[in-house]
Amino acid sequence: MKRVKANHSYSRIIKSTSIIGGAQGINMLVGMIRVKFVAVLIGPIGVGLVGTYRAMIQLIGTFAGLGLQSSAVRDIAEAVGSGDEGEVGRIVLTVRRMCWLTGCLGALLTALFSTKLSLLTFNDTDHALEITLVGLTILFTNVQGGQMAIIQGMRRIGDLALLNLIGVIVGSIVSVGLYAWLGLRGVVPAILALGLIQLVVSWWFARKVQVLRVQMTWRESFRAAGGMVQLGLALMWSGLMVAGVAYLTRILIVRDIDLVAVGIFTAAFSLSGMIVNFVLGAMGADYYPSLTAISSDHKKMSQLVNQQTEVGLLLALPGLLGTLALAPWAIKLFYTSDFWAAAELLRWFSLGCLGRVISWPLGYVMLAKGKSAIFAGVQTLFNIVHVCLILIGIKYMGLVGVSIAFFGLYVFSTVIVYMIARRLIGFSWSRGVWSLLGIMVPVVFATFVGTKTTSDLHSTLVGSVVTLAVGVLCLRGLVLRLGSDHKVCQIVARVPLLNRIIANGEARG
Repeated sequence: MKRVKANHSYSRIIKSTSIIGGAQGINMLVGMIRVKFVAVLIGPIGVGLVGTYRAMIQLIGTFAGLGLQSSAVRDIAEAVGSGDEGEVGRIVLTVRRMCWLTGCLGALLTALFSTKLSLLTFNDTDHALEITLVGLTILFTNVQGGQMAIIQGMRRIGDLALLNLIGVIVGSIVSVGLYAWLGLRGVVPAILALGLIQLVVSWWFARKVQVLRVQMTWRESFRAAGGMVQLGLALMWSGLMVAGVAYLTRILIVRDIDLVAVGIFTAAFSLSGMIVNFVLGAMGADYYPSLTAISSDHKKMSQLVNQQTEVGLLLALPGLLGTLALAPWAIKLFYTSDFWAAAELLRWFSLGCLGRVISWPLGYVMLAKGKSAIFAGVQTLFNIVHVCLILIGIKYMGLVGVSIAFFGLYVFSTVIVYMIARRLIGFSWSRGVWSLLGIMVPVVFATFVGTKTTSDLHSTLVGSVVTLAVGVLCLRGLVLRLGSDHKVCQIVARVPLLNRIIANGEARG
């Protein structure tokens, strides 16, 4: 019976992951194509400019948003679980009102301080108008975030996947067209167009959600938003510090090196995050609401965290190994030869991403338990450590030091969030997680060392073989957890050679 229940839990995780992940996979492919066009059309300076504008707007938008979108997911999920349609209606109306209000305030703040932001970022005031215009995306993003919180809180995973897919595809086509037409002058129009398109698409899907219409005054909405804001402020503070570090990093690189270096940094960081964001984004759509729903049962929470960790490792590891082995060729494929220096950064970022996969499920324990103060304090500590590591890295190792700082951050944060989860819910990694870590961590570091001690061609060949072998082992691991009667396993069973994985998995299970 326990085996059946475990299979069901893994099946639910894989189902939600595959729905979002399928869309994320297409999004990733579209993103790679877009990145290639952008790199060719506007070069490292253009990529650096886009990255700097986005970091700036993310910082202001995070502050203005008060973390409401993320905290709303928790409140909506709880209200839906209680079956109180009136409460669901009140929360949804409150979220929509607050997102419009905070979005307008964020755009207004950006316009008011555009000259100072231009001076701080670029050492001149020439970009003030562009910053004001880009600030409009704060309104777009806030309203879109509210719509997506409603969809996610009600666990409409299919709609969430399709929403992201359509927004990315249409937005990419329009933005690439603007770069082709206007070159560097198309940076601001492209950012605005992408934000507006994603807002329209989110509205289209959110309007399909059937919610009981309720009557509320604005005073009642402010009162109802109080609970969201309490948790939201912790999330906002976390996001604010992350965005602040991202913005500060680019300022330091611009001032210590140049804008071209920002483009190289942005290229490496974006590529490293593609695989991990694909996996974590796919899993996160259902994981957070599910963990919140069982927050009173520590044993079930620990089980879900372990299952999510296992699935995350099995899905992410082949991609991370492939990134390590193919880093120079990936840079050349998705960017241009002008970005060649990004390969070294990409490998260090990939190591850090392994830490992200391991620590990510643990971080949600604090949120699911509503421990906003602990969460805010921990995130503050992490970002202070990250800034210190960046300052040391850029001083003694230049641009590569920034990527090493990212790796160091996730070594540190993984240890801390594990200790906190252990204290809050008595958590410990299961035998399955320890087995995966015992195999995967040495393989990843051996592959990394190989890229540093051998030629690019040799490390690519050996790394590709290792990636293929580990990919097969990870597939077997998923089969063992799902059971041979699962649809995914039945599909694999029809593929020549891979059907032996099913047989071996059943024999060991």
